[in-house]
Amino acid sequence: MAWSKTKQQLESFICDGLKGRVEYRSTAYKYAADKSGKCYITVDKKEVFAMSEAKSVVTWYKLEQEIKKDSSIQVEVTEDEIQAIRKELGDTIPTDRLEVIAKNRRQSEVAKQIMTAQTALSKSDFYQAANTFLSSSIDNCVNGNDIILNILALIDRRVGKKRLRDLRSRIQMKHPIVQYFYKLRCEVEGI
Repeated sequence: MAWSKTKQQLESFICDGLKGRVEYRSTAYKYAADKSGKCYITVDKKEVFAMSEAKSVVTWYKLEQEIKKDSSIQVEVTEDEIQAIRKELGDTIPTDRLEVIAKNRRQSEVAKQIMTAQTALSKSDFYQAANTFLSSSIDNCVNGNDIILNILALIDRRVGKKRLRDLRSRIQMKHPIVQYFYKLRCEVEGI
């Protein structure tokens, strides 16, 4: 789906008190080699949460390399993962090479998980979360661990005052940017 259509749908869910105050933005650099850019959320025309593709790719790569070099980090692969790769690539590859491929893929996944936990989110993460948000129930988005989904849900008009009050204790355990949007929404609702 085109960004303009996604943006329009996302903004249609913003609660009345935050309409016009919260905006979703996306930039792309036409002449950049990888056409990268960034996505960000603004509140009152100030950027409060940004996700940049170029920055996150470098971070992800560096983190992946650190994981591969650090012998104290043991990344285990299961027999099922090896068999899935064998099925994907064919039976001609030796088992020891399949283990290396599986381990490299697993290390890449671990790096992505660590990076996400550190909130080094990318533009593509925002697009993916936006599409998930548009096709998921609001309960899954509010109660999940995905920072972007939490933010989108907290400013959603389908989340009422009662649910906001019920979320108070759980929000304290979330990332500071999620807490920021929770406080913003509570201010608007007078809670």
